[in-house]
Amino acid sequence: MREALDVAEELQLDLVEISPNAEPPVCKIIDYQKFLYQQKKIQKEMQSNTQKVVIKEIRFGPNTDDHDYNFKLKHAIKFLEEGNKVKAFVFFKGRSIIYKEKGEILLLKLAQDLEEYGKIDQLPKLEGKKMQIIISPKTTKKK
Repeated sequence: MREALDVAEELQLDLVEISPNAEPPVCKIIDYQKFLYQQKKIQKEMQSNTQKVVIKEIRFGPNTDDHDYNFKLKHAIKFLEEGNKVKAFVFFKGRSIIYKEKGEILLLKLAQDLEEYGKIDQLPKLEGKKMQIIISPKTTKKK
C-alpha cells in the first residue's frame, strides 16, 4: 500500500481505493478532479438527451357545440404535432352530471378525430365531476 502511495505521489495523481473489502484492497491511480469532471459531463449530457413530457389540457362541457368542439380540436391537433400529450376532460357542473353519456360520447368523438395524430393512453374515465381521456402523440418530436 505504501508503494502505491509513493508511485501516486511521484506521478502527482491520486490513489483511489476501488474495492476495500478485497484481499489485497484494489486501488487505482487517477487524476480524481478530472474523473469528477468527466462524470459531471456525462451526467449533464444524459440529462440533456432526456425528453420532457408536457401535458396540455383541453376542457369541455357536456353540452359543447360543434363550433367550440372544432376550435378545441384544432388546438389538440397542434399540441399533438408539437409532441405534447393531450388531456381532454368534460367537467360536469351541478346537475349536469346526469349527462355522463354525452360527455363520454364527446370524448370518444375527440379520440376518433385525433386518431391519425395520436394514440389513446387512457379511455374516458369518470373521476368525481370530471371525465377525462389522455392522448399521446404518435411520432416523437426530435430537437
